[in-house]
Amino acid sequence: MKFSETLEFDHEDRKRIYEYVESRGEVDFEAARDVLGVDPGGFRHHVAILKRDGYLEEHDGKLRASFEEGTAEEYETDGVEFTIRPARQEDLSGIVGAIRSVAEQGSYIVAESVADEIDHDEALLRHNEIESRMFFVATVGGGEARSASEASTGIRPGDDVVGWVHLYAPELDKLAHTAELTVGVLDDYRGHGIGSHLLARGLEWAGSNGYEKVYNSVPSANETAIEFLSEHGWETEAVREDHYKIGGEYVDEVMMAVEL
Repeated sequence: MKFSETLEFDHEDRKRIYEYVESRGEVDFEAARDVLGVDPGGFRHHVAILKRDGYLEEHDGKLRASFEEGTAEEYETDGVEFTIRPARQEDLSGIVGAIRSVAEQGSYIVAESVADEIDHDEALLRHNEIESRMFFVATVGGGEARSASEASTGIRPGDDVVGWVHLYAPELDKLAHTAELTVGVLDDYRGHGIGSHLLARGLEWAGSNGYEKVYNSVPSANETAIEFLSEHGWETEAVREDHYKIGGEYVDEVMMAVEL
């Protein structure tokens, strides 16, 4: 299912099943059936229809919302291998850890609030009548053997989340053309183009789903982030003076945007 598609259900039980699964990220097939009180035969039928129509998918007896957002892309920069791919529900803890590591110095307030939200929700990706939320991740790590470049950088291809790009879009008519973005890479993995690839993948997703403008807000003290976005064509649209209080000092909020 594409995020740009309108959610339409021709049966109330199918709507209930989708909303229950979507709000929880992943649920046990039988547990969902029992909680919703749908008879076994009817539940299996409705799930089959939802799977056929691209709303749900099933893995090892668990149901999750299905989002068709492209495949994994592998890159190598300066001998460093990494993968950019759509996030999966099982990436939630890795994403939360990465965001909090990047934001721990108080330099990325919006991203920190995103980590708190998904950690509380326990659902990583969202697409409902109120909001849409999409993540792509950069992963490295993996097996025992190291190449010479891996030995020198400490980076190996695999499944450890070392960066993310997140897009949030409220399903409101007056804001339907805009999305909010956060992006970040762990300190140890910067300087290899990972952030640029994440940003490009996020903006590609936004454009393909009909968004016309993407926003990002950071404290003025985060000069690295402001420079990074500026180098990629973002412009400062507004500055809210003394919007944050970090370490006992007032800091401006820099509101940046890019048109697609």
